[in-house]
Amino acid sequence: MDWDKLRIFHAVADAGSLTHAGDTLHLSQSAVSRQIRALEESLNTTLFHRHARGLILTEQGELLFDATSAMTRRLDTAEARIRDSEEEVFGELRVTTTTGFGSLWLAPRLPKLYEKYPDLNIDLMLEERVLDLPMREADVAIRMKEPSQADLIRRKLMSVQMRLYATPDYLEKRGVPEKIEDIAHHRLICQNIHATQVSAGAQLVQELLTHDVRSTLTVNNYFGVLQAVKAGLGVGVLPDYVIEDFPEIQRVLPEIESNEVPVFLAFPEELRQSRRIAAFRDFVTEEIIAHRKRMKSGEDAQ
Repeated sequence: MDWDKLRIFHAVADAGSLTHAGDTLHLSQSAVSRQIRALEESLNTTLFHRHARGLILTEQGELLFDATSAMTRRLDTAEARIRDSEEEVFGELRVTTTTGFGSLWLAPRLPKLYEKYPDLNIDLMLEERVLDLPMREADVAIRMKEPSQADLIRRKLMSVQMRLYATPDYLEKRGVPEKIEDIAHHRLICQNIHATQVSAGAQLVQELLTHDVRSTLTVNNYFGVLQAVKAGLGVGVLPDYVIEDFPEIQRVLPEIESNEVPVFLAFPEELRQSRRIAAFRDFVTEEIIAHRKRMKSGEDAQ
């Protein structure tokens, strides 16, 4: 099969439109249409159902799109490995992690990485869904549990715990809870126990809710929980790593905390030699070592 036609087919299938694919490929709609018809004729099959609202793949089209998607991923991997220099770090690095960790801990520290590697382009994908690294949905991941796939290189970075926090203004108005039963008299800000999150966080919230909490605010990520806590809405369940950068909030009920949650960095085996991966891994490791030292110094000073 003609690779040019396959490339055009993949763009059309991905965009669901001849016009949008043409814009991406810098081809006219008629030129794209001719290539698709020629490919269908060479395969003696129909690849798309034509509808007024766009194009939908046929069963045969789905099979071909799966194949071209795999080819595109392999080409992306080959390009990344070719572009990785022995002495320079540049190009795109797709990083995935949770919304909370990415927005509250990682993003504020990235200026240091860019200062060291100004030609690095990071695509930071923040979501609770676990992206498939071997399928190249991302290059490197920071996850709140150990990855289960065997073809990944992984490194444990640290452990975190979910704890209770509030602002001094809120505590002055509503009082400082002295025992866990006192949480019933405060608004609890947390993730919904049915939301995608680490099990240790959900278990802590479930335990707190058994104490007849009358008012709650649930948010689907820790960034939102933090904003509500900072606004003085109540007592929030937050990961301990946020405290270093937000000293204006203080811990309450210090005896209450979740089980430890391991944090892992992982990337595909095939990117073992990537200079971009190595630069990012070393940067995160150094920042976490410094973070641990500062946290320990703060605990020792209390």
